[in-house]
Amino acid sequence: MLFWHNQPEHLWPSPGELYSGPPSSLLSRESLPLPYLKQEELPNIPSTEPPGPTFQYVLCAATSPAVKQQEEALTYLNQGQSYEVRMFCTSKRGDATQGPRLLKSVVRVVFHDRRLQYTEQQQLDGWRWSRPGDRILDIDVPLSVGLIEPQAPPSQLNAVEFHWDPAKRTSLFLQVHCISTEFTPRKKGGEKGVPFRLQIDTFKPGDKELPPEHLHSAGCLIKVFKPKGADRKLKTDREKIEKQPLHERDKYQTACESTVFVECSPWPEPSAGPCQALSPLALTSPHSCKLLSPERFCCSPPFILDTLGGSPAEDLNPGASVLETQQWLHWHRFSSYCRTLANFTGTDLLKLTRQDLIQICGAADGIRLFNTLRARPIRHRLTLYVAQETSGQEHKVSKNPDSGFYQEIALDELSAIELLGKLAELLALPANQIHRLFHQGPGGILIHLSDQVVQNLKDESYFVAVVKKVQNPDGYYLVLT
Repeated sequence: MLFWHNQPEHLWPSPGELYSGPPSSLLSRESLPLPYLKQEELPNIPSTEPPGPTFQYVLCAATSPAVKQQEEALTYLNQGQSYEVRMFCTSKRGDATQGPRLLKSVVRVVFHDRRLQYTEQQQLDGWRWSRPGDRILDIDVPLSVGLIEPQAPPSQLNAVEFHWDPAKRTSLFLQVHCISTEFTPRKKGGEKGVPFRLQIDTFKPGDKELPPEHLHSAGCLIKVFKPKGADRKLKTDREKIEKQPLHERDKYQTACESTVFVECSPWPEPSAGPCQALSPLALTSPHSCKLLSPERFCCSPPFILDTLGGSPAEDLNPGASVLETQQWLHWHRFSSYCRTLANFTGTDLLKLTRQDLIQICGAADGIRLFNTLRARPIRHRLTLYVAQETSGQEHKVSKNPDSGFYQEIALDELSAIELLGKLAELLALPANQIHRLFHQGPGGILIHLSDQVVQNLKDESYFVAVVKKVQNPDGYYLVLT
């Protein structure tokens, strides 16, 4: 389905107006050479550009003036607000007939902080758990122009994808629903939040048997604030720079009304092997020079569960291997920490102290993991020992092979219905045919066992269950003597 809205021409400014900066001759619209709008080659200068199309993505949001010259530009966004991203694609002369008719682009919000790159999936799983039903990134389809088949994959909360025609104007409106402080240990406000990277990867759709061909990738650095927080932060930054002396202002970048995406490495596709692909977060920053080691990542949850199968033991065995430890973590709902504890055996995990686990997993999950590792068997609220009477007519009723031996009955709800069900199972009698349940009191009197009587029974008492056959209606009476 094609989502296309006709907009007046005045809503699309000329390319030079997309980059409003200081009134400098070097940055004026007339002298700004934009490579993606170049219509003719400069004379006597051989072209070194690749023959493919040229892409440019522009986010219609102002950059911060409080960023130093050697750092990457930073843009502030408001949570849930729709921001326009204009997408351009131009081909050299003679390539117009050879260019792809439709392109596919994938937009993602990823972490920029190297510290969070090692726990990327853990952070996203935690956000999913705390915000059920919400997404990190969404497309505002009614405002967008030129999008074909926009999709928001349910399994990827931080990614959206769509097709678009490079020969037509394409305007994408995005909404980011997570704020930067949601991924910091202490939420003190937007200024202490972590930066994100907004990245766009563009592909040429391949044939049925061939994967898509990667054409271009670019990204920009963003921080997301609560509604209207970005505007206040941008105003604060401007006032801060205006108070600086003139020689100090030269150390900071000049703010622009629009943010131009910077070319970066493409987002790696998921590996088909048992281990997940290398996180692309280390590849997105133009200042990054080191890659994350694939050995730091553990096997994915489906692989572990499918390979080992079955339900692990309730208690972690000290001799458990790495894979068995991973399975135990998944089974007890600690899958988000499998990457962090990728190389831990059962012995390694059991040696960790309570404080160690809190530092690794945080206060809530650290305490829960500590208690699970050292969990004691749950003590039932009431334990009774019951044997069936073995002599007389009652023995012919059930013919239970366990008659004469005391068996344990554990009660948690302390109700008469729970006790009746446990006795019916023990004596091999249908529960719906046991009409009355009595307890023999002082002097041989029969006391009807109500919930209150059950709650006042002494723990670890022992009884002999006498089964009495009754008629009209047919059934049984049970007497605990």
